[in-house]
Parts: sequence; structure tokens; C-alpha cells
Amino acid sequence: MNSREPVASTEPREPSLRDASLADVSARGFPRPDSVTAVIRHRVRAESVADYEQWLQRIVPIAQRFPGHRGVDVIRPAPGSLLYTVTIRFDTLAHAQDWFESSARQVLLAELTPLLSQDEQRETVTGLEFWFRPEPGQKPARRYKQFLLTLAVIFPLTLLVPMPVHWLAQRWPWLGNTLLSHLLVAAVIVGLMTYVLMPRLTRWLARWLYA
Repeated sequence: MNSREPVASTEPREPSLRDASLADVSARGFPRPDSVTAVIRHRVRAESVADYEQWLQRIVPIAQRFPGHRGVDVIRPAPGSLLYTVTIRFDTLAHAQDWFESSARQVLLAELTPLLSQDEQRETVTGLEFWFRPEPGQKPARRYKQFLLTLAVIFPLTLLVPMPVHWLAQRWPWLGNTLLSHLLVAAVIVGLMTYVLMPRLTRWLARWLYA
């Protein structure tokens, strides 16, 4: 993680939430609908998968009630694996710390511990670093390399992804030239970047990236 100051948030911090009870946080409304991403890995006991899934359903809406929350994604285990990867995004590092140090999360973490075969692993990254996480002992990728690789992937995607969407719009006119079509294009690009292209490209180009 770089040492720059976090970007100022448009939402006021609420440090009191760190000591708020789980019930108090549950009663809060959701804040307004990303620059800080926490990557959390949970290796779940085979006999506890169902209980862990129920735990996920409880903790996600609790986290959403904290200021600065920008979304959460759960990557479930591949066949034969018991490793869950959860990414949670906040607008600033300070807001992320409010959530991770909150009393509400500590209560939920205590419930989680018996379900895991090893301790929770957590890594917090900012900006483009979400896609450029070096192996332990490696130095971070230089910013200009992150920029060049990201641009090299996003540029062709912005040209190619709209084509099938426009084709679908010819069959479904309600999809053409609407916010929904733009949202669909953006979602496909982000999905391809996050789950398909960047994990592979950063692995194939690791010698150049982290040199």
C-alpha cells in the first residue's frame, strides 16, 4: 500500500460506530451508494460450509450500513477447495478502519472463528493496486506499469464489449441507448478485468511488472 493520504470522503466519519452494538448497527439505514479494497480469505471447515454461508448473509448487510461502504463481492471456492475470497470496498482508508475495528465486526468475527480451519487473512489495497498484489517479498509494481497494463486491457474492451450489447439491442429495443445498456457494458468490462483478464495477465507478466 502506498503512503499517500487517503482521498477525502463526501460522507462524515462516525467513530462512534466502532463501539456500537451489533443491534444498533443493524438498525441503521444504508448510506449513499471506491478507492480502498480489502481482500479477505477464509478457509472454511468442510463441515461448516452451510453455517459459513449463513454467517455471510448476516455480515454483508451490517458492513453496508457503515459510511463509505462501496460494495462487496464473494468469490466462492472452486471445486475441491474450501477457500472463500471476500472483497469489500470503501471510499477511504479511514472508513475501512472504522468497519474493521468496530465492535459489531468483532462480535461477528468471534462467531466466525470456529467455522475456519485457519485464521482469517486480510490485505488492504488502494486504487489500481487491487489488481497488482505482489507475492510476499516482491516489491510493488511501478505506477506507470500498472497504468500501461490497465490501459492496454481496458482500451480494446471498450471497443469490443459494446458490439454484442448493440446486437442485443436490435433484438430487444428497450435495451438500446439507455442507461441499462451502459451499465451492462460497464459491468461486463469490470467483470472481465477482475475475474478473467487481470489475474492472468499479472501472473504472465509478473517478471516485467515487479522488476
